[in-house]
Amino acid sequence: MNRSEDHPGVIALPPLLYGGAFIVALVLQWRWPWPIFPGRVALIPGIIVLALGVGLAIWGRRTMEAAGTNVNPQLPTTAIVTSGPFQFTRNPLYVALTLFYLGLTLAFDTWWGVIVLVPLLIVMHLGVVLREERYLDAKFGDDYRTYCSRVRRYL
Repeated sequence: MNRSEDHPGVIALPPLLYGGAFIVALVLQWRWPWPIFPGRVALIPGIIVLALGVGLAIWGRRTMEAAGTNVNPQLPTTAIVTSGPFQFTRNPLYVALTLFYLGLTLAFDTWWGVIVLVPLLIVMHLGVVLREERYLDAKFGDDYRTYCSRVRRYL
């Protein structure tokens, strides 16, 4: 693998995908309000889920940095990270983004966030996760396949 090919070729940075999807949900909510609960019942649970997502993201990022690999999926991966949250899921940062997104969806009390999440997760799976997996398999071979056999993709 030459230097210019040493990256997974994801379609876009995941935070941009999640952010764009949430903006779509907010525009839909503004145009056609569709609350999940009456009143502000979902605000506190939303903040809790959002905080869980932030905490998981910080833990995952610190674990990757400690392992000496790039967090940005557009840059080369230098190591397979198997500690920290990577013991439980191969994609803790994407699980964290999903929790963050769901927390915002609850805090803004909109079913549109849930509806928009479905195509977002499909795009993430096909355009980011599967591309990363092919890249890591090609780069790390049996070591990566062994890790995959022990740890789930998501949860």
